[in-house]
Amino acid sequence: MDNTTTEMYMESADFLRDKVPRTLREPRVAIICGSGLGGLAGTVHDEDKVELDYAFIPHFSRSAVKGHAGRLVFGFLAGKVPAVLMVGRTHYFEGHSMERITFPVRVFKLLGVETILVTNAAGGLHPEYAVGDIVILNDHIFLAGLAGAHPLRGPNMDYFGPRFPPLSDAYDLDLRRAAHAAWQKSKVSGSTRRLHEGVYAFVGGPSYETRAECRLLHQLGADLVGMSTVPEIIVARHCGIRVLALSLVTNNALLEPGPRGDDPLLENATAQQLKEIDDKGKANHEEVIEEGRLAAVDFQNLVSQIIADVF
Repeated sequence: MDNTTTEMYMESADFLRDKVPRTLREPRVAIICGSGLGGLAGTVHDEDKVELDYAFIPHFSRSAVKGHAGRLVFGFLAGKVPAVLMVGRTHYFEGHSMERITFPVRVFKLLGVETILVTNAAGGLHPEYAVGDIVILNDHIFLAGLAGAHPLRGPNMDYFGPRFPPLSDAYDLDLRRAAHAAWQKSKVSGSTRRLHEGVYAFVGGPSYETRAECRLLHQLGADLVGMSTVPEIIVARHCGIRVLALSLVTNNALLEPGPRGDDPLLENATAQQLKEIDDKGKANHEEVIEEGRLAAVDFQNLVSQIIADVF
């Protein structure tokens, strides 16, 4: 358990207020940009735009993961909405505590953020999901939290929220409805990219999941699997912040069992052929980043339309 204090959150918030123009000191919306999705910062208007590296913000942790730049961007979205964007996040698998990876969310609350939009790259468990599809989250499975690795573990920070916050309404229904409407307005004509709603399963990482683990998560009701997002959402709801979460499907998880070693069809297979069988469908981080790059325009258009419609 970390020893993060309310004073540390306040120090970070005060520092940020001093670094941005008066018009941006109380952003209405925060956006957390996942792997390969940092291009969302390009939707921020250049006028009054301020970028701050995490290394210079008191008590912020830096990410060492490729595709996560590590900076806060303040500016206006949709030409009118004061916002703050996290271009890159820290992860539990990097060795940070749950308190550290969710630290910025409480700082956003102190700055006045009312709504948070969380994005991520995820593996698709649902058989109908294709690589490149976007999924609006409507629920999650947090096995780590059920086992005790929970961002609200320890003495409750009464300043931010109640001891036992409900999560049955974690994913705001009105915002999900707005996201569906925004998709109809923003999607590029002729694009094969689709929009779904689904359930996200958090895993600790950094290894990608085994075939058996993917089948287990799917049987439990998960449509997606990833290594982020849920801790931030729990802390946001503890703070009373409305949540909209979007996943980009960057790979299809392997659900079918691999071939057995005693399969007669493999009896005369060469080492190269066996390697090709093992490698088929294997996830890798470079492909995650590339799929994020390819989806950047559609993702940016959708987020911009949501902001314009909601605010």
